[in-house]
Amino acid sequence: MSVPAPEAEDVTPETRIYRAVFESVMDQRLVPGTKLTESALCELFGVSRAVVRQALQRLAHDHIVQLRPNRGAIVAVPTPEEMRHIFEARRGLESTLVRLAAQRVTADDVAVLQSQLRDESQAMHRFDQPAWARLASRFHLTVCRLGRNPILQGYLEEIVSRCSLIVALYQPPGNACCEHDEHEAIVAAIARGDADEAVRLTEVHLRALEQNVCLHGAAPAPGLKELLGL
Repeated sequence: MSVPAPEAEDVTPETRIYRAVFESVMDQRLVPGTKLTESALCELFGVSRAVVRQALQRLAHDHIVQLRPNRGAIVAVPTPEEMRHIFEARRGLESTLVRLAAQRVTADDVAVLQSQLRDESQAMHRFDQPAWARLASRFHLTVCRLGRNPILQGYLEEIVSRCSLIVALYQPPGNACCEHDEHEAIVAAIARGDADEAVRLTEVHLRALEQNVCLHGAAPAPGLKELLGL
């Protein structure tokens, strides 16, 4: 699975639905357990049930949606055991890619990371929680793209999207999904090419994120149209 590309004129209806759901999950507007009824999606996107089913099958393949026989689709609800497995896999993959990023970083790469940090800071000071959550996830993907290993990156993108589901379901309201100063420290280590320190900081950061998750949270049942941003 890969992060959806920017909208193109010739994008298929199936891909439009996939992107809308995927991005809404990443932005934590669609929380785990939200119903994705075929009839509602048909009406919202002006497509047939066959197109909707194809999009839902793709989302299920990428662990974003669960397809329940005779009960329809919902945004996936990860279990505590899955959460542990996902975070464990993420630490391994992300540490490898962060090490590669620190070894291969260029001046242009550092400028990209610093721009990302500025965007985070602005969202944080605006108290814009949805934007901050989105930027926090994308920070990690931006760093790992600098490792320049598209195979590992593809695996990590799937795991980060599943982590977003976990955070949306279990993290207590009002908690920051990531700490901005921890991101700054990771960027500083990468910028000076200190791979060992960048990896150490990343592992500490990801363990703190996992520990902040409350395993007894409950997901609300919001409306679909608004949460898809339509």
